[in-house]
Amino acid sequence: MRIALISDIHGNCFALDTALADLRSHSVAQIVCLGDAIQGGPQPAETVQRLRELGCPIVMGNADAWLLAEENDSAEPTSQQQRDVRAWTLSKLSSDDLAFIRSFQPTVEVALAGGQRLLCFHGSPTSYDDILLPDTSREDWQRFLGPFAPAIMTGGHTHTQQMRRVGEGLFFNPGSIGLVYDVLLPKDQIYTSPWAEYAILTHEQGRLSLDFHRAPYDVEQLIQVIQASGRPHADAMIADYRRDPKNA
Repeated sequence: MRIALISDIHGNCFALDTALADLRSHSVAQIVCLGDAIQGGPQPAETVQRLRELGCPIVMGNADAWLLAEENDSAEPTSQQQRDVRAWTLSKLSSDDLAFIRSFQPTVEVALAGGQRLLCFHGSPTSYDDILLPDTSREDWQRFLGPFAPAIMTGGHTHTQQMRRVGEGLFFNPGSIGLVYDVLLPKDQIYTSPWAEYAILTHEQGRLSLDFHRAPYDVEQLIQVIQASGRPHADAMIADYRRDPKNA
């Protein structure tokens, strides 16, 4: 069985379409989305429509939940810019779109051969706010994921492609579709990379393999989408794509 994992689209349907076009060259049985699908980017309604067309299971992410909550109901500190974008995003979504977002699940489980399972979540199996990074302590990895081993586990949230053994289990993050950056950089040095990230898990006859993918796109075409969208603070978003990584 081959399963594609996508995550952290953040309202960037242009990048999602790039990843889906790339996926067509790979034979997968299922796609699962790990959350943070709608909020942040220039195409929230278009992203909802594309996910409806896919009909794939979708995990609830913290940014998805924030759209459905009160403005100040967020575990992460939010800036005025983020609040402005949230208000604009909500103005672009219909009541049916919001009902679709409410249908996202806390976790999604996929049965694999031989009694194995794939457990899908956003931050951790118990909270979409939990953060798992390569430099997270062994103790925290065990606390967040140890009770769920030997499952194969996958989550998003940190926009960081990574893989880690957890006891007899395995965790991986497929990276971000719509907002790729190095979360370990200082905030004033972060830039956005012009590609969509995803992963394909293959589980056949007891054998397991994992492939990480990057699908590049024309950043100038995306910038035209951002400029035409009416999204607040579009110039700041565009600047993150045009920042020279060598000088970030």
